[in-house]
This record gives sequence, C-alpha cells and structure tokens, in this order.
Amino acid sequence: MSRAVHMSLEETTGMPRDLTVFLRHRPGTLADAAQALGRAGVNIEGACGFAVGGDGILHVLVDDADGARRALEEAGLEVRDDREVVVLGSLANEPGALGGALRTIANANVNVDLMYMGPDGTIVLSGTDLAGLRRATGG
Repeated sequence: MSRAVHMSLEETTGMPRDLTVFLRHRPGTLADAAQALGRAGVNIEGACGFAVGGDGILHVLVDDADGARRALEEAGLEVRDDREVVVLGSLANEPGALGGALRTIANANVNVDLMYMGPDGTIVLSGTDLAGLRRATGG
C-alpha cells in the first residue's frame, strides 16, 4: 500500500547553517563546544556528534553561523565546514515516514550527503544540489 508523503520546509527566522566541528575524542570536548556557543548567545537548533578513529565530529545547526564560528574558534575548536541545509518539518511520527520522504528525494535523482534530526522531529538535510533538494521537498 502506498502512502502519501507530506513534507514541508520548516519556517525559520534566519538561514539555518550546519557547521562541521572537529574535536578531540575525549571527555569534555562536546561540552566545550556547546558552552562556547552558549556564552556567545548562539542557540543550537539541532546537532549530531560521533567519533571516527581518534577524532570527534560535531554537526551543529545554527541560525548565526558567523557568531557560532567565531565562538568556536575563540574556544580553540576547528570549524572545517559551513554549509546551507534544508530543514524538513511536518513528517508524520510513524513507521515509513522518513523512508517515504527520502524515496521522494531519491526519485528526483537528488543525493543527500548529510542527515540528522533537529528539534521536534525536524529533519536536517544537505547535499551538493540544494536547489534540487528544495524542489524535491516542496521548498
């Protein structure tokens, strides 16, 4: 049985950006990054962190990318990438909803190279074809 997939771009006050921050894989580095952003008044809209070998990688979704970069670099942390993202909202909280949304994107021949959950079940996506990603998601 086929279900309709309803996707919409989340309304945001600024242009959401994903920063990729490289951290040492040791206790306290995630806290260092989060506290640096907090001290600078930068709200973390979404995040994903994981370890690869001896490094920690943090993806952080922010509306103030310049302020976030400045705060992280002043704290001695390395920001390796800053990219525009598409934030999807309104996916049903049920089995198959994410798969259906991603199939719609794939059927439009658009590749996703970054995906993580944001607040309230929003989905953060990026890829090399942002215009195609926006078209595929109705944005």
